[in-house]
Amino acid sequence: MVQPTTEATEPLLFRQGGGPGSLVYNEENCGVGVGDEGSVAVSSVTAILALSTFVAACIAFGIGCSMGYSSPTQSSIMEDLGLSVAEFSLFGSILSIGGILGAVVSGKITDLLGRKLTMWILNLFYISGWLAIAFAKVPWLLNLGRLSLGFTKGISSYLVLVYIAEITTKNVRGRFSAIVPLMVSWGLSFMYVVGSFVHWRTLALIAAIPGLLQLLLLFFIPESPRWLAKVGRDKELEAALLCLRGDKADISDEAAEIKDFVESLKSFSKEGIFDIFQKKYVRPLLLVVGMLVLLNLGGVNAFTYYSGVIFVSSGISSMVGLITMAAVQIVTGILGTILIDKSGRRPLALVSSAGLCFSSFFTGLSFFLKEFHWWDQGSAVIALFGLLMYMGMYVLGAGMPLLLLSELFPINVKGSAGSIGNFLGDISGLLVAYYFNILIEWNPAGIFFIFSAFCFANFVLSATMVPETKGRTLEEIQASITRSSD
Repeated sequence: MVQPTTEATEPLLFRQGGGPGSLVYNEENCGVGVGDEGSVAVSSVTAILALSTFVAACIAFGIGCSMGYSSPTQSSIMEDLGLSVAEFSLFGSILSIGGILGAVVSGKITDLLGRKLTMWILNLFYISGWLAIAFAKVPWLLNLGRLSLGFTKGISSYLVLVYIAEITTKNVRGRFSAIVPLMVSWGLSFMYVVGSFVHWRTLALIAAIPGLLQLLLLFFIPESPRWLAKVGRDKELEAALLCLRGDKADISDEAAEIKDFVESLKSFSKEGIFDIFQKKYVRPLLLVVGMLVLLNLGGVNAFTYYSGVIFVSSGISSMVGLITMAAVQIVTGILGTILIDKSGRRPLALVSSAGLCFSSFFTGLSFFLKEFHWWDQGSAVIALFGLLMYMGMYVLGAGMPLLLLSELFPINVKGSAGSIGNFLGDISGLLVAYYFNILIEWNPAGIFFIFSAFCFANFVLSATMVPETKGRTLEEIQASITRSSD
């Protein structure tokens, strides 16, 4: 265990077995406390760990708000600003364009600046984006605000799960990581419900609140210990671990494991973008990128951005549909949080992708029946079932690709993997977001059958390649990938 520094300019760390009165916190991160004699085992969940996860989850809630904003506001924005269908499709899809820009730099920025500082910067983009939308009088300012939100989404989609995975212990990592898609679904649900009753400008101002809350709470959480190890700030690493694990925890073994693993990576890595294309990373990279691309081609952006239009086209009240969908998302989000550490990653990925496939098919079937007037009343019921099932299954497994990204790749290539995966995923999402309003007018049944086919491909990919990672530390998971490639 590292001894406390004797220089007045250095932050105080901690003593092991120093008896009553020993210093136990890093005063810069968590203050100075007084410990009892001896040390105890690492605590799985502490108040600081829970707070840190909540702060990261605030931006996940913001992602959901950004994605869900366009569904309840489409008709009112088009009417107030005189937008055509094509112009509103551009507004909706610009979120994906911003996401592409954010994805390109997500890994590099979070590696260069650290997880916590990146969150600070993202909140400025997030708040500015909503303010631009709320006070927009012309379409270009509306689109600029949406672009800023997309940039935030592109980086934070990678950052939030990585940060949570790097601060949690193996026995709660899955459950805490599952909070991210849960918060995304709550953000979507919040937009669907509140947006059905308030003006679109008011809704934009309300959506800025999670960013303001996170800015305040960022003062009270530590940096990722694994990032601190990567940049050689070992004293701060130990202080951050102590802060996360509790003032009486013995973090010496965990700190040593993190430092040894990060040090071992330096012997065969130059930390360049091409490190990710080494043989041992090909399989996990294909898995994560494939899941992200197929998830987006499976219609996620169509269902989240334009669900109000889909409800109306299928003969269902937009308000009733959106509020019902919000309730389903909340329930399935909580269910996913409970199941991920019990059932594991692989079963959840299979259930989610299979559910997306069937629900897309049912939605397409409803439009097919409606087109030929074979079962007009029943087609609306099938459409409602398909839409609710789709969003429920999406929430259940939406975070799986990025959770696997945070678990499978070591810290020296995690940024590159995140940038590549999010970039290609957002490219495919952009195509769906921009062309959906056009395609649904051309062939509403056909577009959902195409979504179903991509979801089936995602199921096959999950069945053949998704590993089970629950109950293992990040270092154990990543070391097994290295060994399997030898």
